[in-house]
Amino acid sequence: MQPAGPALARPDVRRCRFGPLEIEYDERVLAPRSWTVGQSEWAAELAADAPAGPLLELCAGAGQIGLAAALGSGRALVQVEADPVAAGYAVANARSAGLGERVEVRCARLETAVREDERFPIVLADPPYLPSADTAAWPEDPLTAIDGGPDGLALVRACLEAAGRCLPPGGALLLQLAGPAQAEAVAELADPAFRAEAVRVTDAERAVQLLRRR
Repeated sequence: MQPAGPALARPDVRRCRFGPLEIEYDERVLAPRSWTVGQSEWAAELAADAPAGPLLELCAGAGQIGLAAALGSGRALVQVEADPVAAGYAVANARSAGLGERVEVRCARLETAVREDERFPIVLADPPYLPSADTAAWPEDPLTAIDGGPDGLALVRACLEAAGRCLPPGGALLLQLAGPAQAEAVAELADPAFRAEAVRVTDAERAVQLLRRR
């Protein structure tokens, strides 16, 4: 696993439990949300019957969702994160979890992070999904980690495109979204190559959607 980006200056390092993991981050990185453990658990469930191959996590942040999924499934993991600070924490958190040998962190944009010949049976993503006009309600969160553009779906679309290039037929994409209403919108905008299969709802503002590659 290659370190992502320059060495970290780590002011006021914070720590929290995330499922079975102890995660480090700081104010420059989106704080782990406890409810997103459900996405990790769902990925591990799907992995039990999925073809061989590593998991792929897009918009990985400090890495906690993908790391918990890798721990629960026993699979290798590739994580993609554009922000070098967050990617650095993902590297450190993988090592702390004892997963450094089977986790690769790529500090890169979604458009270029995955090679054309790579295939992953399961892709996870927790992209920024708030409409730009709503981000002021979350002043403590890094803007780049929550701003999903005018309609909240700019990074969701990018994740759909990236997953469409590397999921085999029958492969699963698990998307963290802003509740069931946004999941309905994603089902309508998704490429015909995807089939919206299921949604697990936490509340009106939090949901995970499963889409299958046709």
